[in-house]
Amino acid sequence: MKSKILSLSALLLFASIALFNTCKHLTNQTTANTTMKESIIYGKLPPDSAFEKTINGKQVHLFTLKNKNGAILTITNFGGRVVNLLVPESSGKMIDVSVGLGSLNDYIKSTERYYGATIGRYGNRIAKGHFTLEGKEYTLATNNGPNTLHGGKIGYQDVVWDAKKLNDQSIELTYLSKDMEEGFPGNLHIKVIYTLTDDNAMKVDYEATTDKTTVVNLTNHAYFNLNGEGSGSILDHLVQLNASNYTPVDSTLIPTGKIEPVKGTPFDFTTPTTIGARINEQNEQLKNGKGYDHNFVLDKHDLDTPIAIVKGDKTGIVMEIYTDEPGLQFYSGNFMQSRNVMKYSEFDVYRNAFAMETQHFPDSPNQPQFPSTVLKPGETYKTTSIYKFKTK
Repeated sequence: MKSKILSLSALLLFASIALFNTCKHLTNQTTANTTMKESIIYGKLPPDSAFEKTINGKQVHLFTLKNKNGAILTITNFGGRVVNLLVPESSGKMIDVSVGLGSLNDYIKSTERYYGATIGRYGNRIAKGHFTLEGKEYTLATNNGPNTLHGGKIGYQDVVWDAKKLNDQSIELTYLSKDMEEGFPGNLHIKVIYTLTDDNAMKVDYEATTDKTTVVNLTNHAYFNLNGEGSGSILDHLVQLNASNYTPVDSTLIPTGKIEPVKGTPFDFTTPTTIGARINEQNEQLKNGKGYDHNFVLDKHDLDTPIAIVKGDKTGIVMEIYTDEPGLQFYSGNFMQSRNVMKYSEFDVYRNAFAMETQHFPDSPNQPQFPSTVLKPGETYKTTSIYKFKTK
């Protein structure tokens, strides 16, 4: 009898332990799920005062645009930067999909100079800092190894633009880039209008004129994470690009001059593929870019057909990109090094954001077979890019 009681006690003890472990497992599972959900960052805006400062005699501000759906776009005229871009996920919560910094001083001190900035006079790279135009050779500052990147040592990301808020949903930025600024010829008068449309799109209209023949390639260098800034890696984002070809690069990221098909390579995003699916394959081009940092040659580029579709794996937010530019630079955050504290107190961790810069091709002034970036007096440089957000 005593033996049976002991056996029954042992059985009850075993059952209690099993039940405890099951409950503990469920609790841990719930905690994990909660943590995953809470890792999605819901947007909040920095105070306007964080961007109030006079630089070189010009006043810097933070401007807020809102649409009828509650989406919010904030722009600072320091560098013509996108600071916040809050769009709704499926439940209606607002997610800040723009990765960036929380104050003007943070942008000034940042080791990454291009977060959200309007880029020029020439976006992307020019080989060895020189080009020849109408028989004259021009020498530029080199700031990316042997090459010129994004306009040189003091590009448009470092200047204070003149700003005029047109209405609740649009802001106009203007800047006079003077003749021989950073080595580029011609007084270039630039106007960029950022609009937050009622279909949750950020529309960017670029316009420029010059008094001397010059080269122009303007873009915006917004960094995105469609799960929200601070939510972790972008490697599970799903990407589709309307590009059957790309421009391979050398070890300094200058195009070789060839246009090659993406089919059969890790650069084939003609069908939806996650960013991380092939990013670590043994491939010379991936080695040169330390991942994706390449110009894709767009099959069709107008404002009616998306040239890129990206989907966040946690929020389900979809970004569609439209442009009349011939190229798209897809950058997978390969040089992010956790050196800067971002808006929501997270560091800019390796591959926690991506960029898709609508553009003409890198090094076009030295590559006559590429679409021309030459702008002459009497002509108007005019181009539009749209980043539209939705949930599916």
